[in-house]
Amino acid sequence: MHRYPLARSIMTVLVLCLGYTSVQAQISMGNGEKNWITVEDVTRDQSTLTFSEVQIDGNGWLVIHPFEDGAPNGDKYVALTYLEDGQNLKVSIHVQKGLVSGEMFIVMLHRDVNENKVLDFVFVDQQNVLDRAVVEGNTMIGHAIAAP
Repeated sequence: MHRYPLARSIMTVLVLCLGYTSVQAQISMGNGEKNWITVEDVTRDQSTLTFSEVQIDGNGWLVIHPFEDGAPNGDKYVALTYLEDGQNLKVSIHVQKGLVSGEMFIVMLHRDVNENKVLDFVFVDQQNVLDRAVVEGNTMIGHAIAAP
């Protein structure tokens, strides 16, 4: 039995999203200097979440990955919304599967690598999708949060 299953599960998502085959680097989730997601004041209207501010350096996506059986699943997503380069205010994102208060999920940024305004969540190898997770240094721009 693992002592910290949530932390281990989040690290699994990091490994999947970033394509690391071994976890030798100290990778964390959070905000960066050029990219961030404000999660302190998320509001909810049924299955739609609204984030007061999302900053992205380049065009990309705000994506929500579900938790399943107590662990994040980075192989699929349940919500996405397109973001233009820079500051995005009052960003609403509709969760396709519905939400339950307290339900955990991962909210993170993905870069629109080919600038086609389509989330290319197509695996290019066993671990990487074309529109990759946004990373600054050793920080993947994302958060594990509970639905309000």
